[in-house]
Amino acid sequence: MGLPGLSHAGLWLSRAMSRCVLEPRPAGKRWLVAGLGNPGLPGTRHSVGMAVLGHLARRLGVAESWARDRRCAADLALASLGDAQLVLLQPRRLMNLNGHSVARAAELFGLTAEEVYLVHDELDKPLGKVALKLGGSARGHNGVRSCMSCLNSSAMPRLRVGIGRPTHRDAVQAYVLGRFSPAEQELLPPVLERAVDLLLDHIRQRSQGSSSGP
Repeated sequence: MGLPGLSHAGLWLSRAMSRCVLEPRPAGKRWLVAGLGNPGLPGTRHSVGMAVLGHLARRLGVAESWARDRRCAADLALASLGDAQLVLLQPRRLMNLNGHSVARAAELFGLTAEEVYLVHDELDKPLGKVALKLGGSARGHNGVRSCMSCLNSSAMPRLRVGIGRPTHRDAVQAYVLGRFSPAEQELLPPVLERAVDLLLDHIRQRSQGSSSGP
């Protein structure tokens, strides 16, 4: 009899994770990509990082491989990108606590902060703009702040997906927790595509740099 509450996919992922943690790996050949957001609130602006992860999983052919890992309170999927391995992560904790899931997964897979990518929404960029930021401050983003605190570092590369900012400052909380409007939803598919392209290009470049050695 299988473990209660653990699917076949979950058992496979748990075994795969155990092998990954125990087996030695070439430096820089494994990356963790975390889509920050609020579980249970898909389609909201604040969870657009999770939407990017979903698109990324489909691009890499692992959309059916998500499995819950209770050790880090997150859904995980493993994917290959050339010679590199990607650990895709969607936290099951609220945004303000996302860092606990990210840091625990980094620990399980033996990764440093520099090998962890954070994908998240960005108020100061209009919808349709995506940019990669290397380190720096959290810029008021609670999910990034949580990751910085739990990883004790600000070195994580961050893929920022613009969601725009409401006219009134007092409306920010309702705005980020609100769903994209129908007009915005029409713009999302190409935005997600560009975000994944930018992310994968950056990871490929770093993976090649790692494999070439000093």
